[in-house]
Amino acid sequence: MHNSLLGALAAEYQWRLSLYALVGIVATTFVVRWLLLLAPTFKEAHRVNAGIFATKMQRPEYAANQKWNRMWSPVPFLIIFGLILPFCLTSKAQPVWRMFLDGVAILMLYDLFYYFVHRFLFHGPILVRVHAIHHRQHNPCRMDASYIHPLEVAIGLALYAGTVFLLSLFMGKFNVATIVATCVAFSEINMHNHELWTEARFPFKYLNYISRMHHNHHARFTGGNFATISLLFDWMFGTLDNGKEMQDDAKA
Repeated sequence: MHNSLLGALAAEYQWRLSLYALVGIVATTFVVRWLLLLAPTFKEAHRVNAGIFATKMQRPEYAANQKWNRMWSPVPFLIIFGLILPFCLTSKAQPVWRMFLDGVAILMLYDLFYYFVHRFLFHGPILVRVHAIHHRQHNPCRMDASYIHPLEVAIGLALYAGTVFLLSLFMGKFNVATIVATCVAFSEINMHNHELWTEARFPFKYLNYISRMHHNHHARFTGGNFATISLLFDWMFGTLDNGKEMQDDAKA
C-alpha cells in the first residue's frame, strides 16, 4: 500500500515541467519588459521609477530590506516549483480558449484569496506589523513592490501556488504555458500597481487608474483597495478607495 502510494505520487510528479515553467517565467518576463521599454511611455515611466529607486537605495535600511528579500525569496520559489507545481502541470496540448479560461480562473480566485488575506490579516491584528514594513513607502515606486517582509513574500507566493493546486483538483492539470502566463501577469500587475505612473491618455487610462488606486491604499493605511489583480472584489465588498477623504482633508 505504502509503495503503491509512493509510486502513484512519483508518476504524477512532473519536475521537468515545473522546471520548464520556471525557465519560461524568467524568459517571458525578460521579453515582456524588453518589449514594453520599446514604447516611449513605458520607457519614460521606467526612467522615473528607476531614478527614485536608486535614490531610495542610498538609505541603509531600505537597501538592507531589498537585500534581505533577494536572499530569502528563492526559498518559497524552490518549495513551490519543487513540491507543489510538479503535481499540477501537463504538457498536453489544450485549446486556446481553455488555457485562457484557466488563466482567468487562476488569477481571479487568487485575487479573491489575496483580498481577504490582505484585508483581514495584513491590515488586521495578526500580521499588521509585518505588513507595516511595506507601508513605510507612502508614495511607492515600481520597485517598492519588493520592499516587504520576507514572510509576506512567502504568503503571496503560497496563495498563488495554493490557488493553482486547488483548481487543478477540480479543473485538471494546467498547461505549462498557462502557468507561465498567469505567473508573469501576477508579478507584472503587482509591480505596476506600485509604479509612479502619470500618463492618462488612451490607451493608458486604465493603467493610470489602477496605479493611482493602489497609491491611495499606500497613502492611508486604513484605506481600501485590498485586491491586487483587479479592483473587482473591492467593488463587490465596498472597499474601493478613490482618495476622496484625502482630497477632503486637503481642502479642510
